[in-house]
Amino acid sequence: MHRPQVQGCASKHTRCVMRLAARTRPTLPPRATSLDITRARDISDGMLYITHRLRIRPRAGEAVSTPRQKPQALVTTRHPQTSVTAQKGHAMRLTIETMTYGPDGLARTPEGKAVFVAGGLIGDTVEARICEDGPSFSRAVVEEVLEPSPDRVQPPCPFIGICGGCPWGGLSPEAQLQAKEETLRSALARIGKFSPEEVDDLMRPIRHAKDAWGYRNKIELAPVHENGKFRLGMHGRDASQIIKVDSCPLFEKKHAKAVKAVAGALGFLGNSRDLQLERVGIRSSRRTGALEVALWTPTGAFPRAQVSRVLSDAVRATSVVRVMSKGEKRARRVSGVEALTGEGSWAEKIGDETMRLSAPSFFQVNTRAAEILIDLVMEALDPQPHELGIDLYCGAGTFTLPLARRCEFVSAVESYGPAVRDLRRNLDIANITNVDVIGGDAVREFPDEDADVLVVDPPRAGLAPEAIDLIASTSARDVAYVSCDPATLARDLRRFVEEGTFRPVWATPVDLFPQTFHCETVVRLTRA
Repeated sequence: MHRPQVQGCASKHTRCVMRLAARTRPTLPPRATSLDITRARDISDGMLYITHRLRIRPRAGEAVSTPRQKPQALVTTRHPQTSVTAQKGHAMRLTIETMTYGPDGLARTPEGKAVFVAGGLIGDTVEARICEDGPSFSRAVVEEVLEPSPDRVQPPCPFIGICGGCPWGGLSPEAQLQAKEETLRSALARIGKFSPEEVDDLMRPIRHAKDAWGYRNKIELAPVHENGKFRLGMHGRDASQIIKVDSCPLFEKKHAKAVKAVAGALGFLGNSRDLQLERVGIRSSRRTGALEVALWTPTGAFPRAQVSRVLSDAVRATSVVRVMSKGEKRARRVSGVEALTGEGSWAEKIGDETMRLSAPSFFQVNTRAAEILIDLVMEALDPQPHELGIDLYCGAGTFTLPLARRCEFVSAVESYGPAVRDLRRNLDIANITNVDVIGGDAVREFPDEDADVLVVDPPRAGLAPEAIDLIASTSARDVAYVSCDPATLARDLRRFVEEGTFRPVWATPVDLFPQTFHCETVVRLTRA
């Protein structure tokens, strides 16, 4: 079989991903054992068009069935180099034992060495070629699925393995949930140093919302220039790649056509003038009907009237805003938000509240699953009308609002300016007056008031040791810890145990991000 060369990539990992895109497509349905490349050609500007045809070897007595899907993928690399052949390496037959906290499956060589396999799913037997060989582990990419896992399914997205949005999309929902539970269990044991009996006592079954696809209320598009032309696409599995797509099956179905409409309108306009776009965010709500398009640009001149007119013709957005940022690339900060058309913010109904969010503010991308987080936090704290509460890393108020409705008074701490302003606005909308909003770092601005209950929802890095000490210094009877990273959660739980003030009672994983390896967890800690 002819194996097409691809435009040069910036790293070994990129070469592995491009090889996977060009040779295997890791989204084979059950019983699919190989993949044909029916059309592949190099484009001088660094773009590779690929058309795939699945060849399925049926079991005895089964009819051959080839699922129909949009087969064409457009991959753009940001840094085209000289064409190179895919890296030659040793091909191995491997069986995927488990999923990692990442997009890859984990296999082991006969000698026991760990191999992270791109395109492999738990239960697969594959032929994979080593693309990176280190002293303690190797990385490989699937060349052929020899024996597909019974947990493989045919996903609705043809870009799995190329786009970075849904790396587990070929794995059944049941297998995804089981893998996420196992990831948390493993972290509690390895990093948290909890015994198997303690892990069993802590773990509760994973919770999830109904929708496994079409759940995201937000997606982002990235700009790229190639051969003098401007386009928008989605980030590839490798950061140097931008994938041109017309729709995303993860995105809210109510506004499914908005992706193509916005990308097309801005692509048209961007080819006649320099928009200086850094990224484009699209937020959609099935509950309020709100649709916001946010254009992230540097400060300075901007064709406001033309952009407003073109986007208004392309999509019925309730809000189009420009988010202006400045500073070094790795430390960009928002300097202002201006409304180009519409309301200037995005509205979402979550639980009993209706919240308004400015484009820079964080909000969970899965609204229905976020309501499960709220329920678990309230269960963990069981706040009473006479009690005082603290909400650290409170954002725009996802937990602050329901906590304030149950407590006598709440101190809410948030360091990000746009979120602080949104929180104050949401409190006004809800007519809630028993909250002290504190803008600043959770450690430096830790509330002077004591608390009976406390919720923390830190970033991926988890809690600083100083934050754990401050939490321990309060009189709080219970703490609800909301985590987006099992490793830092396990580390922090061990710190709480060693500090001696709080002990974990239960941990409930919540699948906010189906088709990915990410998972949230709510832990109840009570005074030891």
